[in-house]
Amino acid sequence: MRKTRLSLFVALLAMFAVVAAACGDDKTSTSTTPVADASACATTPEKGDPAGKKVGLLFDVTGRGDQSFNDSAACGLDKAVKEFKLAPKEYPPSTGESDRAPRINLAAGADKNALIIGVGFLWATPLEASAKANASTQYAIIDSVVAQPNVTSLVFAEEQGSYLVGAAAALKTKTKKVGFIGGVQNTLIKKFEVGFVAGAKAANKDVTVDIKYITPDGDFTGFNAPDKGQEIARGMYDSGIDIIYAAAGSSGTGMFKAAKEHTARVGQSKKVWGIGVDSDQAKTVGADLAPYVLTSMIKRVDVAVYETIKSFNAGTLKGGTTEVFDAKRDGVGYATTGDFVKDIASKLDGYKKDIVDGKITVPSK
Repeated sequence: MRKTRLSLFVALLAMFAVVAAACGDDKTSTSTTPVADASACATTPEKGDPAGKKVGLLFDVTGRGDQSFNDSAACGLDKAVKEFKLAPKEYPPSTGESDRAPRINLAAGADKNALIIGVGFLWATPLEASAKANASTQYAIIDSVVAQPNVTSLVFAEEQGSYLVGAAAALKTKTKKVGFIGGVQNTLIKKFEVGFVAGAKAANKDVTVDIKYITPDGDFTGFNAPDKGQEIARGMYDSGIDIIYAAAGSSGTGMFKAAKEHTARVGQSKKVWGIGVDSDQAKTVGADLAPYVLTSMIKRVDVAVYETIKSFNAGTLKGGTTEVFDAKRDGVGYATTGDFVKDIASKLDGYKKDIVDGKITVPSK
């Protein structure tokens, strides 16, 4: 597992040009706290207690309601607020990328949050600047490593969860053709890609994987472009691909729509599937699209957010550390809603056990 962590940190360092603490200094644990799925708290936030400790959540692109990454973070916040009687404040995007600095300055300044959590790697630069300027405030960031004494970095072994759904795709495909759609072609999303390909090839060496990205590195509109995701998925399904994995934020909704359209055209005997990401998307995409969700790669952002707030509330969040949420920690996994992968669950669980035991080292780049 140590090799996997080092690969993860190197990729993140190259992307964000921040200095991470050495792997040997990381604080990790092996337990997680169960949190409700994102569909249970995707729209209405907990009001909390105005007299409680102030916690601010800085959403990434799209914000609450994306049925994926941001909703999972919101779910962890909602649970913590309800359990610990906190005073939460959410900061959704308003004017694109230019509003990040004003949002975090408001959270740390006038709103006086004692803990501020940035959802997504795009918060790395503004959060580092804010942490330097507000040494008495605690910060946490998801999907990036910011080496500041008052920042807790929360990262995931996305490649491991992607390996499991890649194996699922290879075991369930009828055409031996599967696809991957990435939102943005950057270092982080490539981890999803390489894990997916490795899992697919491990389960069936004859499977081919078609890889496409919505936007190049630096253009983050790819995470919020369901129409483009739908267009790419249509082309893949028309080419004979019958299962697609999308690591593309809300753009993945377009993939599920394309799966429904294609199946309606060719018939149920040639049904095609999509694989969700971050949360159990069979529970969030709506009843009309849920039958086309084969499984989802679950990235427990909710657990990371909840555990960070729990430590903060207990007075044990020290900052200056990196928390790695991997398969051993149940930070990543796969969803079983719909029982579409029930027949291969034992094989998938076997792969997960081998990853946890160190028998399989999943590539991360």
